Amino acid sequence: MNLILFGPPGAGKGTQAARLKEKYQLAHLSTGDMLREAVAAKTPVGREAEAIMAAGKLVSDELICNVVADRIEEPDCAHGFILDGFPRTLPQAEALDAMLEKKGKQIDVVIELTADEAELIKRIEGRAAESGEARADDNVETLKKRLDVYRSQTAPVLPFYAAKGLLRTIDGMRSMDEVTREIEQALPGRG
Repeated sequence: MNLILFGPPGAGKGTQAARLKEKYQLAHLSTGDMLREAVAAKTPVGREAEAIMAAGKLVSDELICNVVADRIEEPDCAHGFILDGFPRTLPQAEALDAMLEKKGKQIDVVIELTADEAELIKRIEGRAAESGEARADDNVETLKKRLDVYRSQTAPVLPFYAAKGLLRTIDGMRSMDEVTREIEQALPGRG
């Protein structure tokens, strides 16, 4: 089973990916982690990515897709994988589909975790108030910027998967256990 998790920052993608990974023996693939691993392993794609990042440039959609293509061939992906953080744009989604088709694979389901943005902001403010400080990337301004990027770049990918009949939308603001149950019901052959 191969799936993609979408949702704004703070919607619980990481928590749910960890639960799905454990229960279904799926590999959790984060593009940031995959890029770092490819660079560290000095794979051909990793060397190319390293040179681009060292020059302060963004890694191309094609290169990211190549990193994903290499990664899904690893043994831990034999039972399937969860993509988190990819695809972020429509060209990446189209490239992913083409790459998977060449490998005889496909995305089985796309889970969108929705979240109330005002509530996400309250959570960040609450964390900062409780601890007296927040991580540099865990503050209201950073969250607002990340939400803007999600709305403008990533959310437009959702209709692509909806048109294919793969999109399942789940309220990410419910309890973790409720969200997990709803995701499991949305999985092919499990609902």
